[in-house]
Amino acid sequence: PIEVIKGEYTGLPIPAAAEIAVEAEVLPDDAKVEGPFAEFTGYYGSAPRPEPVVRVKSVMYRNNPILLGLLGAGRSPKHIVSDRVNHLSVIKSANIWNQLEAAGIPDIKGVWIHPSGFYMWAVVSLKQRYPGHAKQAALIASACGAGDYYGRYVIVVDDDIDPSYDFDVIWAIGARSDPERSVDIIRAMRGGLLDVALPPEKRGLTSKAIIDACIPFDQLGSYPRRARFEPELRQKVIEKYGNTLFE
Repeated sequence: PIEVIKGEYTGLPIPAAAEIAVEAEVLPDDAKVEGPFAEFTGYYGSAPRPEPVVRVKSVMYRNNPILLGLLGAGRSPKHIVSDRVNHLSVIKSANIWNQLEAAGIPDIKGVWIHPSGFYMWAVVSLKQRYPGHAKQAALIASACGAGDYYGRYVIVVDDDIDPSYDFDVIWAIGARSDPERSVDIIRAMRGGLLDVALPPEKRGLTSKAIIDACIPFDQLGSYPRRARFEPELRQKVIEKYGNTLFE
């Protein structure tokens, strides 16, 4: 149960703690042409078309309300691309994580939908427990309800990789995957009508690639040791020279 208030215009119950609440009237014969819009793909993905007119009657909001949005033509500066976050990335990542666990996939350590290819690629981090664990997670992430819509690529990495840090993800693909062993193509999967990589008559279905960027399970104990600063040494260097070396 949540606290509600009565809408001024509609009389409907509205969550009292909502950031923004809009009451409006939509009539069946009231339409105007709108679009095209800049879509999440970074393209104008649809043609102008008639859509219902929403005639606003009241707007209620909290002090300093938070309005979530998606900048379809947005692009982060090169040096902070990993820091870009949007609310849809967080929601979709959490939903895929929930559905992986609901399917019985153990030891998922993180899931991230990267904003630069939003909907198009996901990264799953896990602690490998058995042969085929990584590929199993990739297949489910690409086909579950939260991940199948538009999801063109699924990359699975070991638990020492932060799935939201694109430098490490790309490094894992380059250092731990072999295309012949690590890449599989799944055909005739669910796509979307805004998928500009396909001609309009073929949109709705797409192929998907799963990339196993994990250390091969049978080599977990023998794979070359990763070159890295131990936390204690890293801290000493930072204290002496500052963060410049690690930026």
